[in-house]
Amino acid sequence: MRRKLFIGSLATLTAAAGILTAVTLPTTASAAVTLNDSDVTANLWEWNFDSIAAACTNHLGPAGYGAVQVAPPQDSVSLSSSSDGAHPWWEVYQPTSYDVAGRLGNLADFTAMTTACHNAGVRVYVDAVINHMAGANNTQTTTYGGSTFSPSGYGYPAVPYSYGDFHHPNDGYCNDEDGVIDNWNDISEITNCELLSLSDLKTQDATVRTKIAGYLNKLIGYGVDGFRVDAAKHIAIDDFTAIRSQLTPTTAEGKAPYIAQEIFPGGVAPSSFTGNGDVLGFSYAYGLKSQFNNGTLSNLAGIGSWSLDASSDLTAAMVTNHDLERDGSTLRYQDGSTYTLANYFLLAYPYGQPFLYDGFAFSTSATGASPPSNSSGFVTDTSCTSGAWQCLTQSTGVKGMVGWRNAVKSATAVSNWTNTASNVIGFSRGSLGWFGVNRSGSASTATYTTGLANGVYCDRITGGVTSGGACAGTSITVSGGTASITIPANGAVAIDVNAKSGSTPSPSVSASASPSASASVSPSASTSPSASVSPSASSSTGTVAATFDVYATTTTGTDVYVVGSTAALGSWNTANAIKLSAAAYPIWTSTIQLPSGSSFEYKYIKKNAAGTVTWESTANRAGSTGTSAVSFTNSWNVANATAVTFTGTATTSTGQNVYVVGSIDALGAWNTANAIPLSAAAYPAWSRTVAVPQSTTFQYKYIKKDAAGTVTWESGSNRSYTTGTAPAYTANDTWK
Repeated sequence: MRRKLFIGSLATLTAAAGILTAVTLPTTASAAVTLNDSDVTANLWEWNFDSIAAACTNHLGPAGYGAVQVAPPQDSVSLSSSSDGAHPWWEVYQPTSYDVAGRLGNLADFTAMTTACHNAGVRVYVDAVINHMAGANNTQTTTYGGSTFSPSGYGYPAVPYSYGDFHHPNDGYCNDEDGVIDNWNDISEITNCELLSLSDLKTQDATVRTKIAGYLNKLIGYGVDGFRVDAAKHIAIDDFTAIRSQLTPTTAEGKAPYIAQEIFPGGVAPSSFTGNGDVLGFSYAYGLKSQFNNGTLSNLAGIGSWSLDASSDLTAAMVTNHDLERDGSTLRYQDGSTYTLANYFLLAYPYGQPFLYDGFAFSTSATGASPPSNSSGFVTDTSCTSGAWQCLTQSTGVKGMVGWRNAVKSATAVSNWTNTASNVIGFSRGSLGWFGVNRSGSASTATYTTGLANGVYCDRITGGVTSGGACAGTSITVSGGTASITIPANGAVAIDVNAKSGSTPSPSVSASASPSASASVSPSASTSPSASVSPSASSSTGTVAATFDVYATTTTGTDVYVVGSTAALGSWNTANAIKLSAAAYPIWTSTIQLPSGSSFEYKYIKKNAAGTVTWESTANRAGSTGTSAVSFTNSWNVANATAVTFTGTATTSTGQNVYVVGSIDALGAWNTANAIPLSAAAYPAWSRTVAVPQSTTFQYKYIKKDAAGTVTWESGSNRSYTTGTAPAYTANDTWK
């Protein structure tokens, strides 16, 4: 930041009724939310929460981004005037409380965002301001969320913090007359005095540390998966270590939150902070600007010899961020194609974890100006067509490069580096992908060693492979491991094993007959979607929430997706299929926005860690939307299904949950590990709607599982049920 001067309760849609209810997740035999296996983060700086939720659902998740970074969410000063005008961007870096109540949205907006992003497979990282509170030199004390503070008195009652919780001149910590950092080579002053008159927290104090950790843990409880720690350079390393030790595991994956620390070069070595997490790659960003501005891309072959902030595995790599684009020390969106090419390279080269930046448009003569907002300073929704916002992360080329990076991630080294000219280079990532970039004003054609097997590949930057297996843009033919490739002027080309012509199953001319409920059908070429169906002519421009809910058992490393004939479902392109959450495994679910008043077809697919796709063996499923939220409840490979709502009344002890398991695959085939978790929203009644085959007789029972995984079966004989052809049935039972 710089400026001038345990599995618990979650909300889920009940499949049959579309009603929002609370569900208590089982403590065992349930997978964590399945998130995208990607190290790419979209830094959507100062976008409001609603806009980030929409970006996750419509762009980031389908494109394969691993995370999204959110600007500081807490209540902050609201300045009707400043040296940078009304409501400058840096307001959010002057917090007045630890409540989510700032200019980007309220707590409900925030939690809806984390849910939407998780449902799309995207982690949520928050920019955490924990070094300081709002400046002691403030003369305006209005805030967005209504908290109060006393700048000169160092009082922040909403936390609460008071005078003794901060550093002050000559207090035994800050040995400086004015209490403000003057000597940027003195680590004691850097960590114990005020940064730009911002009230500097006394992080040596255990009480202060506990309050900071409490704030971060509160965000983790709301679904946050990691933090970009603002001004981390100004927090003593041992102090942050103590804070970090108090953090709880993330709710989605049950692991320590990701940490990226802002350590501006100068005075301290960024690498000395890596014991607490990654550091932002400032030096790498400076180096990229130098080589791309000078057109000396051949020098990028020597990145390994650069003096960088930290090793690749400990660096949050970037082309720019909100500070750097404003001081001009790095490339920025105003640099046009040069900036875009550097971002392509950031994704192509195996250094660091890429953070792709999108902020808002600004004038280089007014770098402190507000993001687009209303008269009260609340940030308005992002529009990627108005020119007011940067939306590179949603561009075809960048999303294609995210897919490319994900495809080649296991090849961690660069090979076949070729300098066609000082400003034209190409290289491969093992046998998985090849990338070339041309920083010149004319197209360049050359023969490159690609490392790829023979075949026709589809350039990711111009669109990749279509649902029919054809190339949406440029096609590249590899023969004998080499290819003659034309790289456009100020352009790039990227090909990989997951975007090969013919690699996506082509829709067949007519659908094959659906197998009977008892048939055993192996997936084959005929199991891909049948003829593509476009939304009906009655489609409107609005959208409705559509919940896809499918019972599907998987092996470790395999996830379930939904893909279909509409753009929102990937247009049959498995690379753009919607990943479902396994939070209630073996039920996989996600809620997305579909066009209202439309008809479409869809199927479920499974993908393993190698990217192998398995289609359902049934014919395409048909769906339609009206003007209200809809739900689609299915079971893997069950074509003609009916919805059975199982309700078992059972009392439980703390840590116990109730499941239903039965004789058919849709009920786990008596395997308790695949039993279906029931919701305790109407405790002691436990309930869930399940898709089972029509006209089928089956047996079932209820079981309880405790925190240790111990299974208790209800007594007596198996229960029996027979379905017909009606759309829905109910089974109301009492534990015996």
